[in-house]
Amino acid sequence: MLVLPKGFRHIPGFLDRDRQEALVEEIRAVVAAAPLYRPAMPKTGKDLSVRMTNCGTLGWVTDKALGYRYQPQHPVSQEPWPAIPQSLLDLWQTVAGAYKPPQACLVNFYAETARMGLHQDKDEQDLQTPVVSVSLGDACLFRVGGRERNDRTVSFKLSSGDIVVLGGESRLAFHGVDRIYPATSTLLKNGGRINLTLRRVTP
Repeated sequence: MLVLPKGFRHIPGFLDRDRQEALVEEIRAVVAAAPLYRPAMPKTGKDLSVRMTNCGTLGWVTDKALGYRYQPQHPVSQEPWPAIPQSLLDLWQTVAGAYKPPQACLVNFYAETARMGLHQDKDEQDLQTPVVSVSLGDACLFRVGGRERNDRTVSFKLSSGDIVVLGGESRLAFHGVDRIYPATSTLLKNGGRINLTLRRVTP
């Protein structure tokens, strides 16, 4: 039996196919206003394997010069991020409860070779409010551990329409994506996986 960290929730199939398709269209509109770009690691300048953008009053960005941070505008276009779609705000209210609304929604696009190493979501000033993650498109192998990098980890498959909530003791759990399973979903015409991560940044 899979034992997940305390406070961690996996909600399989939360979004049915119709809601997934509607959300993809809303994200297409976000990307039209704030195009996907390739972020870079601090210090090394090495490109991440995902492409990304944001919506909300703040967006998470990273580059060699200034590192991990939140800012109110797209780092390439310098335009303000578009608003978070109402459907995602409603989803947040349903799964995160009575916390303040999210200020940032990170949009990551994973091609079939993309990965995301183990990391903590800790660039926010507010570390009490849960982080809510939405999977769309191809399935992935998701890995989650404890609050220390060397803690034991467990891995399981995330499919299109699944929701993950990192709350309580798992708010600072290390987590990552080890692989994408190509052609496991027909949601995105050209394949790949979209991950939406909703976060509250300030108290």
